[in-house]
Amino acid sequence: MKKFIILFVAAIVIGLASCQKSLNIVNPDAVTTQQFWKTGTDAQLGVNAIYSTFHRAGLCRWHFFATMIRADEGWSKSGDPNLIANFDQFVITDYNYGNVYGGLWGDNYFGVNRANQVLDNVPQINMDATLKAQYLGEAHFLRALFYYQLSIFFGNVPLQLKSSLPTDKTPTSPQSAVWGQIEQDCIAAAAALPASYTGTNIGRATKGAANALLAKAYMQQHNYQAALAPLQAVIQSGLYSLTPNYQDNFLATTEFNSESVFEVGNALNPNDTHDDDTQTGSEDNLNYGSSLPPFFAPPQLGFTDGEARRWPIAEFEKETTTSGGRDPRLAVTFLFDSTDVRGPNFTQIYGQTFASRYGTNNVSNDNYVWFAKLLDYNNGTAPAPGNFEIFHSPNNYRYIRYADVLLMYAECLNATGATSTAYQYVDIVRKRAGLAALSIVMPGLSQSQFLTQLKHERITELTGEGHRWDDLARWGDLTPALASRDAGFKNFVAGKNEFFPIPQREIDVNPNIKQNPGY
Repeated sequence: MKKFIILFVAAIVIGLASCQKSLNIVNPDAVTTQQFWKTGTDAQLGVNAIYSTFHRAGLCRWHFFATMIRADEGWSKSGDPNLIANFDQFVITDYNYGNVYGGLWGDNYFGVNRANQVLDNVPQINMDATLKAQYLGEAHFLRALFYYQLSIFFGNVPLQLKSSLPTDKTPTSPQSAVWGQIEQDCIAAAAALPASYTGTNIGRATKGAANALLAKAYMQQHNYQAALAPLQAVIQSGLYSLTPNYQDNFLATTEFNSESVFEVGNALNPNDTHDDDTQTGSEDNLNYGSSLPPFFAPPQLGFTDGEARRWPIAEFEKETTTSGGRDPRLAVTFLFDSTDVRGPNFTQIYGQTFASRYGTNNVSNDNYVWFAKLLDYNNGTAPAPGNFEIFHSPNNYRYIRYADVLLMYAECLNATGATSTAYQYVDIVRKRAGLAALSIVMPGLSQSQFLTQLKHERITELTGEGHRWDDLARWGDLTPALASRDAGFKNFVAGKNEFFPIPQREIDVNPNIKQNPGY
């Protein structure tokens, strides 16, 4: 199931080959590009290397600070002032801060370059035509995904569409051109990729994943009409359904389930001592998992650099289930004083009650609320001493779930004037949570009223999964007004803080890159 993500030979080969031209002395042991891209196995290893990029710190860790902690659902009181400034307070002075720019910028471009090498070299390989088409489709999808994230985080970025060379000085492209490239890659991927896989290939990008990402790209541009068709293709494929148990989407024991449209495969390497896949000289013992959990875990169990706001809890409490109970998604989404509805004396935090760990006075503000979905506390993989969360979590990240697809489709239907048709797709998501159908409790909503309700539905279904920043940006809700529930937004400057600054070191070496407005 996960074996293909831990074959890093191609990554090593590619790394050596990419450096060769800048060396005066040829390493006789280095495999060159001309020697490597010869067989179908080489093509497979090259594609596997693209997936391995997700284990780099920028993608498995700092991505979530940028999408959750920077958004109004999260915050940071980290002892590292750069973490607070970059991800929570919108006061950025160090444009080269490594956790943002070595990660969010550098690691996404690392993935782009790996994808480009597959797209440049695999077409010339004499191999099975069906597999070749699949591998190229995977590379197109993954390049689109890396550029999607670069577009969300930085806006206008260079479009590097060929294998990188030291002499490249690729200019900045407008965000509209980046979106256009994402669309092209997703369309190419959807045409080439299979609908599903079996055996150890489960987890590779599929036609459904490409269509869902295409729709996300259209939606971020407010092209809701264009997004309808790819979302319909996912829904009408009949391949996806909601899991009966909501929590199955966040457990290592229930990965690649019926709700998974695309998920990042993680695996536990018990011999690994690193926090990402970048350590030269340890290529056989790298991190194949996510290093996020210790940064989001509660005190005594992790660093607690990223925490959750308390206001979303009230969103879950606005309605009860049809049997009069609390929305069951709340206890899956957060660790807090009342994860168990009976309160801090019953709520278990890693085998101890909340009250015994933290007392009963920490229940009235944003302190002591933590995102739970991406932690390992339910997976039995947080080891002694003290059950401290681990840097190589094997729990997969479900990047696109079918529930998200259903809510996106409802949003697009509503935006294109088909509000009455949109109800049924929201109702599918609500039914799994035990809530009454929206078509019964709130019939006849106007287009604007339906969007307001849909914003609530996305909070209760998707909080703590890395979608909030994209949502706020798409809705035009990134404004200083969010300071009423997230104090960090008092510093938010419209027209500037929607994006991070381009790393200054990139501009220093490439004068064709332009800095973002306001920086």
